[in-house]
Amino acid sequence: MGSSLGLKLFLNTLGFHPTVITPTDFAGFLNWMKDSEKTVVFEGNEARCKTLTAEADFIFCLDFNHLSRINEYGEFVGNSKAKKIMIDHHQFPQGFEDLSYWDDTASSTCELVYRFIAELGLQANVDKDIASCLYTGIVTDTGSFRYSNCSSRTHIIAAELMDFGIDHVAIHDQVFDSYTEKRVRFIGYAISQKLEVLKEYKTALITINRQELKEYDVITGDTEGLVNYGLSIEGIKFAVLIIDRSKIVKMSFRSKGKFAANNFALQHFNGGGHFHAAGGSSLVPFEETIAQFKEVLKQYKEELNA
Repeated sequence: MGSSLGLKLFLNTLGFHPTVITPTDFAGFLNWMKDSEKTVVFEGNEARCKTLTAEADFIFCLDFNHLSRINEYGEFVGNSKAKKIMIDHHQFPQGFEDLSYWDDTASSTCELVYRFIAELGLQANVDKDIASCLYTGIVTDTGSFRYSNCSSRTHIIAAELMDFGIDHVAIHDQVFDSYTEKRVRFIGYAISQKLEVLKEYKTALITINRQELKEYDVITGDTEGLVNYGLSIEGIKFAVLIIDRSKIVKMSFRSKGKFAANNFALQHFNGGGHFHAAGGSSLVPFEETIAQFKEVLKQYKEELNA
């Protein structure tokens, strides 16, 4: 959302009026970003999104490099005759785009959007709102600058964004310190009741079913960062979160050291991402997905214990 809204606001300064479309709803703690209320969510607005996509001249594809990553909406993007410009930092791009601004060493797509603007020589068009969106995406994608994808260049860009007058304290408060009571209780429940430590494989697993999502009124964004709690346990090298999202089972993977979370996701669960942070999905039922994961995990026992 940071990269999409940041680029959208930048294009507004050039006289363009793009529409931001997201495949699913986004976290409520991002609602403060300028023009977030104008975002069109594909789920529930399929006809409108189909029309907008078919009639577009250009489609900027931000923070994904494979059409499957945007679920059913990927089919409409793929079929559109619009020129597709991909700005992304994930590994193994599909190659669906006409033009790409891709760097898998970048901390985030927001970093790339800022570099894209800078290389056009249009930094003067950046204002506080644009900078706030881009800074938010950098902070979240780097885990507040603590992940290995954070470089000296990332810090330099963050500093330049701060010079546009952003309130970095308020941004941190909005993103990290504005949990609802239900979200806090849900996180507590997930850790105390649903966390399974598979010591034999140095793996931590959290599974959340549909009933639990309903019981705690879990909305988009409430599960953000949940997988990281498993990885924070001493001796754990691999953490996994499996959530039953009705139509599909979603999976998040985090790892430490030399264990490639993205390869695991790619090989077994239709996913991908970064070396230490990846996502995946499964079309088989929830319980079967959990069993499949545990069976596949056996293949990695030696690697995880190396």
